[in-house]
Amino acid sequence: MSEKNQTSEGTKVTPRGAYPHVKRVGDFIFVSGTSSRRADNSIAGVDIIDEMGTKRLDAEVQTREVLKNIDTNLKKVGASIKDVVDVTSFLVNMNDFAGYNKAYAEFFEKETGPTRTTVAVHQLPHPDLVVEIKVMAYKKQ
Repeated sequence: MSEKNQTSEGTKVTPRGAYPHVKRVGDFIFVSGTSSRRADNSIAGVDIIDEMGTKRLDAEVQTREVLKNIDTNLKKVGASIKDVVDVTSFLVNMNDFAGYNKAYAEFFEKETGPTRTTVAVHQLPHPDLVVEIKVMAYKKQ
């Protein structure tokens, strides 16, 4: 395996710390935990539902946007979501699992998709985030 490391900024979203969105090491590509945050710092899947500013946080919408962001980041290093071999997902509330799972199935097939681990976490880096996903992909250089 080549020891050549390649990083990319990926989406126009700036990482919230000292890390790249994507790192290639030989044929393996690692994508940092990714959210539904957009380049303008708004978050997909957040709806204000009344005049008091009450928010509805939609895990299905957020999952779909997270996976699109991951695909965008992978494309920056010559890969795509189809090259993903392992997924680790973090949900703030396991009651959101059905919506998350529904959106996830739009991107991956049960029989041929990546392995997956889904865990509940106390919180994510922003109070409006309910889903974060990190992946590992494999793509021959």
